[in-house]
Amino acid sequence: MQYREVIANYATYYQGDWNAIARAIQKKEAVHSIDVQPNYVTIVDDWYPKQFMKLRFPPWCIFYQGDLRLLQKDAVTIVGSRRVSDYGKQATKRCALALCKEHVLISGLARGVDGLVHETAIAHGIGTIGVIGCGLDILYPVANQEIRTLMNEKHLVLSEYPNGTKPLAYHFPWRNRMLAALGSGLVVTQASLKSGTMGTVNEALALSKEIYVVPWPLDDEHGLGCNKLIEQGANIICNTNELTYAFSKNNFTTT
Repeated sequence: MQYREVIANYATYYQGDWNAIARAIQKKEAVHSIDVQPNYVTIVDDWYPKQFMKLRFPPWCIFYQGDLRLLQKDAVTIVGSRRVSDYGKQATKRCALALCKEHVLISGLARGVDGLVHETAIAHGIGTIGVIGCGLDILYPVANQEIRTLMNEKHLVLSEYPNGTKPLAYHFPWRNRMLAALGSGLVVTQASLKSGTMGTVNEALALSKEIYVVPWPLDDEHGLGCNKLIEQGANIICNTNELTYAFSKNNFTTT
């Protein structure tokens, strides 16, 4: 059995638990009698995403559906709240539309901002990548069923969790490090002060990624997190032309 197959076996047996897989690798644990889904890439493969190697805890194994070649294209991550307001919807669609003409758009396939990002890219762009916190055979959330079906066929969905793994709450903050790593920078279109989006921002900052944030009206609680990020030094998005320019090949160095 090839070493990549051993890693995939551990990843499947331990349902993507990073620490359990690490211990199994260290102890050279015997492989387990368990079926491994066919579409995966491991940390020892040549086609493993190099962006993940900058993470403190790079995924051992990534299961996927769709076109893995999208990982080789210029990409931007856009994230935001699940409960998106009208202003947040407008801002998300405008930012996504401006960027998807030259970039693959990455998001987390959740409700709200994530779904709008993928939807816009599918309708107008060259591709989109979703990173989820459960097995690829589990449709979550159900609200994104149509988007997910299209992405499975023509775009790309990634997970470090094998089939059958439920969407447990702690999977999603852990998943955010992958979202932060894949994009050349991070765009935040809506975030409250206690939004889970802030976790993705922190992961991006740890990787020295540039953060671009949509400003919000005074005292609007839906966007207080965005305004706080700008106050702390994030790049403010004044118009979509500036955003496009910031991520253009001639003016932005990908990491």
